Amino acid sequence: MVAPSIAIPAATVATTAPATPDKSTAVLPFQNLSREEENAFFTYGVQDEILTHLAKIADLKVISRISVIPYKSGTPRNLRQIAEELGIAHVLEGSVQRVGNRVRVTAQLVDARADAHLWAEHYDRPLDDVFAIQSEIAKAIADQLRATLSPNEKTAIEQSPTSDLAAFDLYTRAKALLFPFGRNQALQAIGLLNQAVTRDPEFLLAYCKLATAHDLLYFHGDDHTPGRLALAESAVNSALRLRPDSGEAHLALAMHLYSSLDYNRARAELAIAHRTLPNNPQTFELNGHIDRRQGRWEESIGNFKRAVELDPRNVETLRQLSFLYQALRRYSEMAAVLDDALEIVPDDVDSRVARAYVDLQWRADSRPLHATIEALLGENPAAAPALAWWWVNLAFCERDVAAVNRALVALSDDSFGPAPVALNRTFGEGLLARARGDDAAARAAFALARAQQEKVVRAQPDYAPALCALGLINAGLGRKEEALREGRRAIALLPIARDSINGPHMIECFAIICAWIGEKDLALQQLAIASKVPSRFLSYGQLKLHPFWDPLRGDPRFEEIVASLAPKPESP
Repeated sequence: MVAPSIAIPAATVATTAPATPDKSTAVLPFQNLSREEENAFFTYGVQDEILTHLAKIADLKVISRISVIPYKSGTPRNLRQIAEELGIAHVLEGSVQRVGNRVRVTAQLVDARADAHLWAEHYDRPLDDVFAIQSEIAKAIADQLRATLSPNEKTAIEQSPTSDLAAFDLYTRAKALLFPFGRNQALQAIGLLNQAVTRDPEFLLAYCKLATAHDLLYFHGDDHTPGRLALAESAVNSALRLRPDSGEAHLALAMHLYSSLDYNRARAELAIAHRTLPNNPQTFELNGHIDRRQGRWEESIGNFKRAVELDPRNVETLRQLSFLYQALRRYSEMAAVLDDALEIVPDDVDSRVARAYVDLQWRADSRPLHATIEALLGENPAAAPALAWWWVNLAFCERDVAAVNRALVALSDDSFGPAPVALNRTFGEGLLARARGDDAAARAAFALARAQQEKVVRAQPDYAPALCALGLINAGLGRKEEALREGRRAIALLPIARDSINGPHMIECFAIICAWIGEKDLALQQLAIASKVPSRFLSYGQLKLHPFWDPLRGDPRFEEIVASLAPKPESP
């Protein structure tokens, strides 16, 4: 039985901005007044801990740290504008100066609506008192906002994260590396967090972040192995042993269970975490991810909208909401959310490309994506690797062999393809050679790609996306039985009933495999199934333009499926 979601019901999700709550605040980045620039991380840690303390108070609305990061200290701030952008009434500002074994912290609370200073305090104490200062500031702000604190909330605010300042510094540096996710940054964060828990084996928050870093490497397919999953589980268990009632520990466990596709248990852990982390957008966002994996699409939209309320300037959360609309093929709503993201960060590369990609999927119009990629490359040629996946896909859709070659060069050693199916660069070179009519070169490239992908599958034998990629390579080589076996096994490992996001991709890949090896009836049967369920990548534009589907063109059954996904006459 599916555990209940903590999302506000879809019918009650506001379509206009809600009234600003009086008991609402944002903790803006504090100014680093220390001479040593390295103390910037210490300053960031002080501000973030105050924010974390306040966010545990259910009677307050507190904006998440990702949304306040852009409002850097040391530059003029229009507090009224900031408050309007964040949907809050009050703003907390401050500064930190670390001199030898002493620390000086100043903080002031401003009613941004009236530009009125409500409270200010200056602390000059031994460095070891910094955690006590953070707790005192949080309690003072709660008092000024007349927030009701439960006994448990008061206890939580008074708890120090660690007794070791060096461990706290390592933890703070690691946290900054984990968003946005990148493989190398995650590995660096793991190294720092391992040092932190070595210095303080009772550092619960460090264990939680350590678990999450391992889970991210596993989940994104960078190391989808039992060993990586075991490292995450060990860190989670360490956190739970230290404090079984910790919301952060239950949130880390929920992430771990989600990475293991154990969605119902993950949802139950999120409900526990939410009790003590009422302002943490991750509880809503992760619930939204679980909802969409289970095909609960409207509930997922509601959860992501709730996360946006608490983290309104987080462009990644907005992109995730846009992906929901993309999967549902509600392209006008997808475009509107991406427009909101671009209002926040106009030069965000991923949002600009995703917005242009809407037209390719929706109307089979590749021109906006083409113009956007050319513009981005003109602005910054070094952006080519970040654009490579989109560029490869566009070049194939436009049948531009020279552009495919340029995009593959930019791809370097990275993979391309509809996530999570990672197609290696060598496979792309085989596709390019085949497009040029050089069958010998295509076969040689596919053979090398097969050897590379077999290593991936041996390390991750039950990882469906890796099997899909191997099936496509074997189809390119004409190894019919192996390709069919791998495609079928991928579907069995990751059916739609288990994963409504990635399950359809397994069917789509199997349809391509069948088309390439001449099993047209089976290909069309699978494609018909995939076209009737939500999917981020199977769209009118992809079917109309991409050469993957060329073996099926002209068949009335294929053309009927394409027509079923075409934009309706009433679409703008």
